[in-house]
Amino acid sequence: MAPYLAWLGCHAKPVESTVRIVRLGELLQAGGIMRRVFVRFVSVAAIVLLARLSWAQTPVRVNWTAVTGAQSGVFMAHQEGFFKKNGLDVELLHIPSSSRGIQAILAGEIAFSYMDGTNQAQANLKGANIAFVAGATNRQVFSLMAKPEIKRVVDLKGKKIGITRVGSSTHTSALFALNSAGLKQNDYQILPLVEVPNILTALLAGQVDAGVVSPPTNSRARKAGLNELMNLAKEGPEFVSVGIGTSRNYIKANEDIVRRVVRSYAEGVQMFKSNKAAAQRMMQKYLRVKDQDILDDAYNQFREYLEYPPYVTRKAMENVIAEIAATEPAAKTAKPEDFIDMRFVAELEKQGFFKGSVPTK
Repeated sequence: MAPYLAWLGCHAKPVESTVRIVRLGELLQAGGIMRRVFVRFVSVAAIVLLARLSWAQTPVRVNWTAVTGAQSGVFMAHQEGFFKKNGLDVELLHIPSSSRGIQAILAGEIAFSYMDGTNQAQANLKGANIAFVAGATNRQVFSLMAKPEIKRVVDLKGKKIGITRVGSSTHTSALFALNSAGLKQNDYQILPLVEVPNILTALLAGQVDAGVVSPPTNSRARKAGLNELMNLAKEGPEFVSVGIGTSRNYIKANEDIVRRVVRSYAEGVQMFKSNKAAAQRMMQKYLRVKDQDILDDAYNQFREYLEYPPYVTRKAMENVIAEIAATEPAAKTAKPEDFIDMRFVAELEKQGFFKGSVPTK
């Protein structure tokens, strides 16, 4: 036994070292394999995750109708990635008319459009079955601007007044201002010029004597020396100037998409009101404003008048209905609920989304 023990004492350590070397080599080899497997696994997982994220982006077409800060909510949501965050791949289209936007919705070409209260209500009374799902402005955020020599609204007797289209918010605002001065329909001439910036161009060229324009165009008009005869946002009634609408059939079939669109829109308005720098970047891009004074003026106007929470108010809709009822007998029995569906905004409010999210100043 002694010789064996002696041999064991002499050879035990070398054997142990050899075993350790062999095991280390196996572990290193196995580790290399594991690293390669892990890298491949992570790569495949990343590809699958990206694919799923891509698949999760639901395509939605949204129409904006005018170059105005009233439509800032959608522009902000697009710029800041809120639509994508909420699983929406939104394509922004520009059809410069509420009535044409409504037609595109009914034809299935788009899902949502900005639209004014008058066109929306008139379309519904003819069977369109459209509903506002979010409100942008419950005030007519327009200014009646005129040549420097014209000082009062009543001085527009015998003059040409520019609007975008007959039946548009600019038209409604013009009629309110002119009627408030006691002018009748045959006392002036209304000229449709399609886009708000065109109205300012026509004013400066002397092609019209006055025109109804929204921010930032009214800011440009003031800077150019034109007279503001009336600020409709301050002097006019509570009235659905613009909101976001879609068909009730679309709401019924795509309730979750509508919910995500409304949330994205609310996030856009929240960002507009709370982050001036981001809002002005949007205005430079989408509203094509470069002048800092005009940017500041337009931002301040819409920070005040963009609805937040973005409800279409009952009073604003009642005033739309009352105006239409003068010429549309069917409107006399209509109720605000026939034209609005505010449940998605109400859901956000119930969740506390709007609580303390925007500074008061």
